[in-house]
Amino acid sequence: MDFSTLRAVIYLPLIALFGVLTAQAQLAITVSPPKITGQKAIVSLAMTNHLAESVESARAICFLLDDHGKMVGQSAKWVIGGAKAHPLQPKSGTTFNFVVTSPQPFATTNLTANVSLSRMVLSGGKLADIAKDVTLSQTVLK
Repeated sequence: MDFSTLRAVIYLPLIALFGVLTAQAQLAITVSPPKITGQKAIVSLAMTNHLAESVESARAICFLLDDHGKMVGQSAKWVIGGAKAHPLQPKSGTTFNFVVTSPQPFATTNLTANVSLSRMVLSGGKLADIAKDVTLSQTVLK
């Protein structure tokens, strides 16, 4: 085994480990399936701040899609911070419930929530890179 191969064998696992550790430095958001009651759908978000700094505010939009992919409702809210809430400190978590209303009862209860963040402000007013600093995942019902 030559030196360059030995170096690759040693450094590749270290680089992979570094990638795993840095991937944890994010705001993790888990989206629960919508709970439908009449003209309202409630979508719960569980958020954990793995960043080194606090998240002062975050604005998200929630789209409700039926089983054909057609949008049947939407809502945009400040899910962290805003006028009334406190920032999300490092290594802490919180939940937020999106309430999406419809003028008439939803035709089906088989709805999917599609959530995305549009803006996130860190401590000191610094804007976050949503693509890099946020991970979104869906809770799957069993």
